[in-house]
Amino acid sequence: MSTPFYRPLSPTCGLRVSPLALGTLPFGGANGMSHMGNLGPDDAVKLLDRALEAGINLIDTANLYSGGVSEEVLGQALARSERYDQFLITTKARMVVGDGPNDGGASRWHLLNEVEKSLERLGRDHIDLFYLHHWDGETPLEETFQTMDGLVRSGKVRYYGVSNYTGWQLMKALKVCETHGFIKPVVQQIYYTPFAREAEYEMIPAGIDQGIGTQVWSPMSMGLLTGKYRRDARPESPARMADGDGSEIRVADWEKLYSLVDVLEEVATRRGATIPQVVLAWLLERPGVTNLAVGARTLDQFNDLLGSLELTLEDEDRAAIDEAGRPALAYPFWHQADMASERMSAADESIMATTKQEIAEKFGE
Repeated sequence: MSTPFYRPLSPTCGLRVSPLALGTLPFGGANGMSHMGNLGPDDAVKLLDRALEAGINLIDTANLYSGGVSEEVLGQALARSERYDQFLITTKARMVVGDGPNDGGASRWHLLNEVEKSLERLGRDHIDLFYLHHWDGETPLEETFQTMDGLVRSGKVRYYGVSNYTGWQLMKALKVCETHGFIKPVVQQIYYTPFAREAEYEMIPAGIDQGIGTQVWSPMSMGLLTGKYRRDARPESPARMADGDGSEIRVADWEKLYSLVDVLEEVATRRGATIPQVVLAWLLERPGVTNLAVGARTLDQFNDLLGSLELTLEDEDRAAIDEAGRPALAYPFWHQADMASERMSAADESIMATTKQEIAEKFGE
């Protein structure tokens, strides 16, 4: 693949990554996660080969997935060919993965313990990109980020980031690193889709302002935007939705979801594409977004998702999707857009541009 295909992981580091990362949540199918997929090493190899062919250089996993079995399956697949050394491997820790009092959190004990286990399961001597999988409000940030600083300096972790942090949590973490001279995180992994756009208020602007890249997890809204959820139909066996009723994630307005899917289908029809391809293409153009982690349970699914890399949306497509999924105005953004929009940074623009448009539509300005 040509160099322009790849993107800097963030403005603050030199690592280049592909627009899509292959997610491994469907690998393993153990420890109560069979509904996510149960791919073994042979199936994983097929996806890895296709990923290499398509220029994908980032593989995303976590110690939580299938209780570590996902990492084991990935490690077994990676051992099949020296060609797979080209892949950058991402994994994570922080979630509770056992019954012991220290089997969760971002303490030094837990992070060091889980990094060693992940390295063993993956069959590698380093982790290219490591995420703190969630906020830990109990462990002092000095302990957590001193630990990450040590892991990077030791070479066991090359780069690291945070996942599922709010804007203020990210800023506090960066301040702790700056104060103590710790190596800083360079990327955040967050949930962001054309339907779930809460990240636009704080997370993405904070990333843009601080030079933190953004990798999106579950860009298909946990299956809600595949086209299978309609007013008169839902899948019989939803993978990410507990009962298909919004119990795992909060769907406050099903009609808004259905209307958005209708728009996605209209765009897909115009462009000769599929709904998932339209969703991914839209996200890859959003401010601050580096790349998207996508999972597939079959090679056909993966090929469909890869088609998004060949899709170019037109202005009318972007505008239609933006309008259908635009989040409600929230304070203080509407006030800033109305009263103080003459001095905006790129971070401000990432949310204000949409907010100003909505104000104009509501009040005819």
